[in-house]
Amino acid sequence: MERLIPEPVHDLVVIGAPSSAGAYAPGQEKAPAALRSAGLIERMRAGGHRVEDAGDVPGFRWSADLAHARAMNAAIVQRVAQDTASRVRKTIERGRKALVLGGDCTVELGTVAGCLAITESVGLVYVDLDTDLNTPTSTTDGALDWMGMAHMLALPDTVDGLTTLAGRAPPMLRPEQVLFFGSGNVEPFERQVINDLNIAEYSLQRVAADPTSAGRAAANEWGSRFERLLVHLDVDVLDFLDMPLAENNRRNIGLKFTELMAALTPLLAAPNWSALTICEINPDHGQADGATLRRFVNALADALPR
Repeated sequence: MERLIPEPVHDLVVIGAPSSAGAYAPGQEKAPAALRSAGLIERMRAGGHRVEDAGDVPGFRWSADLAHARAMNAAIVQRVAQDTASRVRKTIERGRKALVLGGDCTVELGTVAGCLAITESVGLVYVDLDTDLNTPTSTTDGALDWMGMAHMLALPDTVDGLTTLAGRAPPMLRPEQVLFFGSGNVEPFERQVINDLNIAEYSLQRVAADPTSAGRAAANEWGSRFERLLVHLDVDVLDFLDMPLAENNRRNIGLKFTELMAALTPLLAAPNWSALTICEINPDHGQADGATLRRFVNALADALPR
């Protein structure tokens, strides 16, 4: 009789999405490889986590898409998100938690779509200095990573292929399924959307004043109403001078790194936490010897629940 070898049990599955298709410039596509090289997998395992590295989806290095200047590289953003969604869905179906390494912020569309394939009861804590509620008609920038949330909410004038990634009629998320966390750079158009849709928001000032309490409230008071809790982390939320890793080098604005980790730890400790997506790291920033990225990796491993 053939002996069946049981499949190894992994608490965390790491999924790389090395794409800067939705970004303002190249750089973020290097982040998944750089995070691994900085010791992320080994550091998590050393901390007692059971980790499976599922590799990367096919990525893309940013290039100007002048034929679609208001929504550049939308077809590639869609493809990367669809590939990410497939791997996230399989991860959650197996009872594991997903750690998605982007890439730019549009990778989050894939994480959300993958989770929605399991349940519609999904809450998203969007940790970002920006709210990404712009649309191809509200801004001329054409960078879709400033429009990711607008597409998840299917705001008017967004790109159809991105609003239907979950394989159903849009929107992917209703306003009550979104919590902006640490927001501090909100365009007038975006502020009007937040007010009109009554989207929950923990401002940068609130989070900075008591990061641990803000993280606990987001997990327990807001997030506990959902079956699955997703956390989106755009490192642009950090003060670039305190932790110079983001693609955006805004200085003297944003959370200190210790504040971010104090808030992130209770979020990831929530019993319904299912996926963390990390976006907008440019590995060419920070110390040349990699010390900045290693500091980030070590703190992230410590913040993950055991």
